[in-house]
Amino acid sequence: MQHDQEVVAETRAWLARAQMDIRAATHEFTAKPSLLEDIVFHTQQAAEKCFKAFLAWNGLIFRKTHNLEELGEACLRQDPTLRGLVDKAVPLTEYAWRFLYPGDQEAPSVDEAKEALAIAREVLDAILARLPEEVRSPNSPTPWMQSTHQEERS
Repeated sequence: MQHDQEVVAETRAWLARAQMDIRAATHEFTAKPSLLEDIVFHTQQAAEKCFKAFLAWNGLIFRKTHNLEELGEACLRQDPTLRGLVDKAVPLTEYAWRFLYPGDQEAPSVDEAKEALAIAREVLDAILARLPEEVRSPNSPTPWMQSTHQEERS
């Protein structure tokens, strides 16, 4: 079945941005020392963009927000089986703002950053699994998904 190409393009665009955030977070572990504040920021951004891709695909309107609980609840109305994943992702919300400004907050630990990245990857995998091949296919006009998803796991 052929889908609306505007919806396909919008969904792919959200997924491409999510994937770039995951790649950025992965790369930032190679800095010495690792850029932990940036890593967790990118994990929040990746989860947010995955949820927005799912909502866009399903024709659900969402406002501009970084709140993963709000976006996740909207996703749950479409697919209640995402409950466990949404619950895992919601705590990433604070990374959208927590380390952006100077202050007294302690930097995240390496383990915290690794866990956040694992959650972001899990969100991407779960959302991709719920989208049609036309959107996630490595043979589609957006070939980034297969190559970069494999490279970051190596």
